[in-house]
Amino acid sequence: MMRQILNVLRRPRRTARHILSAVCDPAGLPRPTEEYRGMALAHRWPMEPHRPHASPVSATPLEAYFDGVTDGPGVWKWRHYFDIYHRHLNHFVGRQPVVVEIGVYSGGSLAMWHTYFGAGTHVHGIDIEPACRAYANADTTIHIGDQADPTFWEAFRRQVPLIDVLIDDGGHVPEQQMASVEAMLPHIRPGGIYICEDVTGTDNTFQHFVSGLADLLHAYAPISDGSGHVSPTSSFQASIHSLHVYPFVVVIEKRAAPMPSFSAPRHGTQWQPHL
Repeated sequence: MMRQILNVLRRPRRTARHILSAVCDPAGLPRPTEEYRGMALAHRWPMEPHRPHASPVSATPLEAYFDGVTDGPGVWKWRHYFDIYHRHLNHFVGRQPVVVEIGVYSGGSLAMWHTYFGAGTHVHGIDIEPACRAYANADTTIHIGDQADPTFWEAFRRQVPLIDVLIDDGGHVPEQQMASVEAMLPHIRPGGIYICEDVTGTDNTFQHFVSGLADLLHAYAPISDGSGHVSPTSSFQASIHSLHVYPFVVVIEKRAAPMPSFSAPRHGTQWQPHL
């Protein structure tokens, strides 16, 4: 522990907050040694030499739309988000999904989602600013409320009983993001997607929250029946397919159908005696 603290102290422009966050979690408890090990690997990662692509990478439809916006309602996104969106959302294209976006701002992304998913898509925009009601139309409903307020979400769930995709581009404050996941992840229907944007900073408490979810996704209680192993799923594992962490983005995918257990059957007849 002392070596880790000394290493932090040696870095330029280190404040007391930086020192505390390096050695403790947000609750002030020491970080696990394994977390230091991962941080150390990331810090010493070698710089890859820059090699230009032989040919330009094809833009996703979302990025192409974004680059085509030259006037009208503004849309503001980190460019690397578009590949993440397309990777996780393209199977909803043409299927008339119900989409929720927290954070309307200047309204430009509402039109982007309609164009991407296609006719019949309904988008629910959520913002704390009443002026955002101006973006409502036949295919877009605007809800005014605070994403950190459980009573707002309770009313919203009654109004919008089915959701396929939720994108959090709202206040960007970890407590707001955590409150929104707690209120809405269980409400997304099977096969749905939850995307939280702008998870920034190396001591981000929302990422610690996500790490807690990931830890329970690995819950393991195997039962051996002679032909292999079976591990019953928790209710969380039965519902959640996967969690994905990208720079500034977390994606949570729900299973299309509940999974009652994980199985590892044995196939074959020849086995090493030491296993």
